[in-house]
Amino acid sequence: MEKQQLSKTETITLAGGCFWCTEVVFRQMDGVLDIVPGYIDGHLPDPDYESVCRGDSGHAEAIEITYQPERVSYTTLLQVFFLTHDPTTLNRQGHDIGSQYRSGIYTHGDEQHAAALACLRELEAAAVYDSAIVTEVKPASRFYPAEHYHHDYYARNQNAGYCQAVIAPKLHK
Repeated sequence: MEKQQLSKTETITLAGGCFWCTEVVFRQMDGVLDIVPGYIDGHLPDPDYESVCRGDSGHAEAIEITYQPERVSYTTLLQVFFLTHDPTTLNRQGHDIGSQYRSGIYTHGDEQHAAALACLRELEAAAVYDSAIVTEVKPASRFYPAEHYHHDYYARNQNAGYCQAVIAPKLHK
């Protein structure tokens, strides 16, 4: 019996505010295999939710997406990313304020880095936003998965106030 060849997978790491909000949007996309909410780009080893929320760790709330590039492209994932958050507000997404809610693309290799910068240039050239884009593009540093209760948060807490007021409208959009 022949083994079925596994499809190639890649990783993209994005910070677009609250990871509860970003995770649920990408879960619906064809070609996305897994999403892990967590923390990236800080200085404190082994950050936890409380230290990140206080702003003590320097980390951003982020999601690490494993996807199949033959089913969904890196560029398509970036386009969805820019549609689902405001990349023009520094250290803020809606009512979530602090550097942990910054907009960031954390790249895995030179090809992703170049593609992310090209995407930013295209958005700026097209004047899609009224203000300058502040999304940082940096090589991915160590990613720390968030505590288990953050994983697939919306699916388990759809009736919670934050989910109804913030996540549901974003998901509908």
